[in-house]
Amino acid sequence: MNTPTILNARGQVVPQVVPALLSRVLAIASLGFLVTAVGVLLAPPFFSGPMFWVCVIASFALIFGVRATRANALLSLSLFLALTFVLGFEISPWMRMLIGSGHSSVIFNAAITTGVGMGMLGIGAQFATFNYRRVGGIASAALLGLVAIGILSMFFHFIQPGVYSVLTLIIFSVLVIVDFMRIRSGGDGQTAVELALSIYLDGLNIFLALTRLFRGGRD
Repeated sequence: MNTPTILNARGQVVPQVVPALLSRVLAIASLGFLVTAVGVLLAPPFFSGPMFWVCVIASFALIFGVRATRANALLSLSLFLALTFVLGFEISPWMRMLIGSGHSSVIFNAAITTGVGMGMLGIGAQFATFNYRRVGGIASAALLGLVAIGILSMFFHFIQPGVYSVLTLIIFSVLVIVDFMRIRSGGDGQTAVELALSIYLDGLNIFLALTRLFRGGRD
C-alpha cells in the first residue's frame, strides 16, 4: 500500500514527519500555556521584589536548560514545563493588577486575540516564500535592540510604553511566522520541545503586549 502524499499550498510534497511534528509542537506549547495559567493562579499575592528577580534569573537558566538537554526529551520537556510555571509567577503581578483595577476583560480579549492571531499567522506561514532564516535573524537582532531600548528607557524614559508594545507585537508576530515556517521545513534540526519553546515565548510576549495596548499602553 502506498503512503498518501501530502502537498503544501504551492503543490510541493510535504515530508510525512511535518504534520506529526506540528501536532507535537502545538500540543507541548498549549500545555505550556495551561501551566502558566496555573502558575498565575498559584503565585502568592506578595510576589514581588527579590522573588520576581529570582524568577527572572531562573527563567533564563531554564531556557538554556531546555536547549542544553535536547538529547533527553523527557528532561527537556520537564524543564520547559518548569519554565512555563515560573513565568506564570513572573506575570502574576501584572495579571492581578489588571483584575484588581477592573480590567479582567483585557486579559480575556488579549488571550482570544493572541490565539486567533497566531492561528492566522501560522496559516499564512504555509504560503510564505521568503528566506525565513534571514528574516528570523533580522527579527532576533531587532528584538535584542528592543530589549536594550527597554532597559535604557527605564532610566531615561525616551520611548512611550504604547510604542514599545507595538514594536514588541510586530517583532514577535514576525517570529511566529518564522517559527511556523521552520516547522514546515522539518524543524531545522530542532526538537519538538525546542520548537514549542519558541512558539510559546512568541505567544506569551504577544499576549503581554496586547494586554498593555488594550489597557491603554500606559505601563
